[in-house]
Amino acid sequence: MIDAELADRLAIRDLVENWVLYRDAGDWERFRTVWHDDGWMMATWTQGSADHFIQMSIEGWAKGVSILHFLGGTTIDLAGHRAIAQTKMTISQRAKVHGVLCDVVCTGRFYDFVEKRQGKWGVVLRQPIYEKDRMDPVDPAARLELDQAKLAALPEGYRHLGYLQREIGYPVKTDMPGLKGPEVEALYARGKGWLSGAAAR
Repeated sequence: MIDAELADRLAIRDLVENWVLYRDAGDWERFRTVWHDDGWMMATWTQGSADHFIQMSIEGWAKGVSILHFLGGTTIDLAGHRAIAQTKMTISQRAKVHGVLCDVVCTGRFYDFVEKRQGKWGVVLRQPIYEKDRMDPVDPAARLELDQAKLAALPEGYRHLGYLQREIGYPVKTDMPGLKGPEVEALYARGKGWLSGAAAR
């Protein structure tokens, strides 16, 4: 028989995996089930409630915006009915940049504030950590020249992802946490606070 802590850990991992599978498949009804009602999403290209994020994702899907995710390992800090889950991931986005079809791959972590309410685990806040990225033309023979000033104005961990997203018309938040620095240290502090009973945001 599975003990209660292991059952919670499995349920959280299932939640993390369902988020990606439902979202990338456009299974919007089931995607809503991974969030609590007050769930909040932070992304480079949009920030807001879970409902807002779902609506923005639906609209992007309809316009042909192509964003996919791939997951790696997960570590979970569990404190009763609250937890912080960190999951290695990549974000892959395809779009035209200066007329050249490109893929951007960004490596990082999902940093999730999750809570068990009425027996169900759900996401209260998802904050990605952006560690490094790159951009490649889909056609290896294509020539791509980026505006170096615009590229350098974006944070190192997601400058190519942000560049592509700005090219297709999205505003890009420029103070998201990376591998190092005050933004990620502040996020870790909030995570510790969450486990001790503080608000997620």
